[in-house]
Amino acid sequence: MKIALCIKQVPDTTDIRWTENNTIQREGVESIINPYDVYAVEFALKLKSEIENTEITVFTMGPPQASDMLRKVLALGCDDAVLISDKKFSGADTYATGTTISGAIRRYLPNFDLIICGQFAVDGDTAQTGPNIASFLDIPQVTYVKDLIHGTNKTLTLTREMEDGVETVKVKLPALICVLQQNFEPQRAKIAGIIKASKKEIKICTLDDIGFDANKVGLRGSPTFVSKAFRNIPTHNAQKFNLNTTDSVNLLKERIQTLGENKNA
Repeated sequence: MKIALCIKQVPDTTDIRWTENNTIQREGVESIINPYDVYAVEFALKLKSEIENTEITVFTMGPPQASDMLRKVLALGCDDAVLISDKKFSGADTYATGTTISGAIRRYLPNFDLIICGQFAVDGDTAQTGPNIASFLDIPQVTYVKDLIHGTNKTLTLTREMEDGVETVKVKLPALICVLQQNFEPQRAKIAGIIKASKKEIKICTLDDIGFDANKVGLRGSPTFVSKAFRNIPTHNAQKFNLNTTDSVNLLKERIQTLGENKNA
């Protein structure tokens, strides 16, 4: 089985900055792997351990610094990595991002069997990029995947979360799945894996490599745009507290006592 694993580097939520176009600044900002993508990595590694001759190629779109994140994933047991990086890709919305990533997959892993993405990215929370990739590649998709029941190099049987329960789905490959957060602690890289990853070549994918028109990618190729961006700073006292029941009761008693003292003064 050949797996294309799509992950994303997101800015630390305490250090978000915006560009002049109101898109999130990626370069020179402290970043982490998107939390949902951590479980997408685990899902891919689980398939690799259960299905013989499985190879995982990791794709990410971002600035050169994202290569550090790719090496961390390679250290866990993934086989190859592609960094989709070009100034012309900057400012892409989910539509342009899906266009670009699907083009990179066609270029570097044309005979893929499965594409795995995290369900959400915490810097956007739209859940649109994975489905966009599936649409551009004209393959079936299964979203909100919670667990793998059984997998072969031809089909996957999965459970997915629904609003009113859990659904079991069998999908024929090639396909794309979007993975939710799981109820386990993700594994950590071992020293041997880190050493091996440090020697791996990371392929760099530019606009010329995928052969797209510059007007179809990045900010130019994005049909949506952010008209305004701001950090939400709570102004009401009730928004400044994260309290349990006991704390809330004690706070209320203090406020009532203070009001009573002011009234009697």
